[in-house]
Amino acid sequence: MSDAPARPSAVGSSAPVRSNTVVAVLAFAGIVVSLMQTLVIPIVPELPRLLDASASNTAWAVTATLLAAAVATPVIGRLGDMYGKRRMLLVSTVLLIAGSVVCALSDSVIPMIAGRALQGLAAGVIPLGISIMRDVLPAERLAGATALMSASLGVGGALGLPSSAFIADNFDWHVLFWTSAALGAVALALVLVLVPESEVRTGGRFDLIGAFGMAVGLICLLLAVSKGSDWGWTSAPTIGLFATTIVVLPVWGYYELRTSQPLVDLRTTARRQVLVTNLASVAIGFSMFAMSLVLPQVLQLPEATGYGLGKSMLAVGLVLAPQGLVMMTMSAVSARVTKARGPKTTLMCGAVIVAAGYSLSLVLMSEVWHITLIACTIGAGIGFAYGAMPALIMDAVPPSETAAANSLNTLMRSIGTSFASAIAGVVLAQMTTGFGGHQLPAENGFKVVMAIGAGSALVAFVIASFIPRRHTAVEEPSAADGPTAAAEATEANV
Repeated sequence: MSDAPARPSAVGSSAPVRSNTVVAVLAFAGIVVSLMQTLVIPIVPELPRLLDASASNTAWAVTATLLAAAVATPVIGRLGDMYGKRRMLLVSTVLLIAGSVVCALSDSVIPMIAGRALQGLAAGVIPLGISIMRDVLPAERLAGATALMSASLGVGGALGLPSSAFIADNFDWHVLFWTSAALGAVALALVLVLVPESEVRTGGRFDLIGAFGMAVGLICLLLAVSKGSDWGWTSAPTIGLFATTIVVLPVWGYYELRTSQPLVDLRTTARRQVLVTNLASVAIGFSMFAMSLVLPQVLQLPEATGYGLGKSMLAVGLVLAPQGLVMMTMSAVSARVTKARGPKTTLMCGAVIVAAGYSLSLVLMSEVWHITLIACTIGAGIGFAYGAMPALIMDAVPPSETAAANSLNTLMRSIGTSFASAIAGVVLAQMTTGFGGHQLPAENGFKVVMAIGAGSALVAFVIASFIPRRHTAVEEPSAADGPTAAAEATEANV
């Protein structure tokens, strides 16, 4: 195991200021990256006209980001553990800027897809930021800082929708990507100047074969899930992709267990606390995204349907934006609950709050304030849950594997969101109503999806109950507390 790094040079009275700065910069970088989730939503219906391409081809502007993020997250995490987390965070931010510039200069579908894929490759910023925090922050700051960093994934998405809608309504659509490039450049400069490099590294040889096998397996799985409704669930491409996944991932796992320096340490991943947390993360990710598929549609559908609220995309963003602020606020509360009762309790509380928010939708979804209340309640639960997950992961893995373990946890959430999209798409496609000569999702279809979201949150609660009760990550000294304290903590764990 790598030695724990020495305390950062900023000590004494300047340490809190330094810690605050590091937390603020990393959280800002996380929010900038998570903005990519909602960046193109306001212009998706217009992309075929803007890019002179078919709707099926322009849909890859969204799919490419999903696939690139899924592959890049665990790879970048492993590279961060090996060669430096800050270094790989900077690389990820450069990829984000490059992708934004490519999109900003594009007027056809191929460059747009390429640029969106480059943006997706930056998805590792959030788990890398969490891992840097573990290495450089004092122990007493770790719970709140990692909770905020983890919540930035949802915060950026919530705040990005109204911002993107405003830009798309008032400026040329290319300004969306110039703005994201500018924000990425600011994040890059701040990280370069203000965030120290962690000295915790594993070194060794990068597992190229493992990376290739994982990429093939994940791409086949997520492509089948995300495109199955368009291609047909029984079509040859969908079945072929699922079949390839079933073959490739077990073979990949067999190889990873037998190589000396695997991309993903499956033995560490199989530890009860890590495994159960990752399974709960899939369910929580599912719950989070189910809401994102329903509430914007209810807000935008015509009032004449009897259940739509007839709002513009900008209004949709403004109605849902408070959710991001609630999520950010709850991340601090999550840290306090974790300190008092442990991250397992925090995760279970978050799952219950999410389920309660979805339950509200079964009786309250006819007014704008109803939608805001539902979104904020679910956002509060997500803030709790997302704040607890890094603490659970870091409590169960050594510092030298933090980035890879957090990246895998982030990937599990993404897999959950992908399955939510697929299942919700099937439900809404089957439960429709006629309106103006077109078929629209029926009100009961929306309620079924929200009920499934509530059920997924309760599943996360049950899964989280199997997490072993142990001391929390915040009770362990961080690398900033010095090698002696870290060694003592290791002995205590053993």
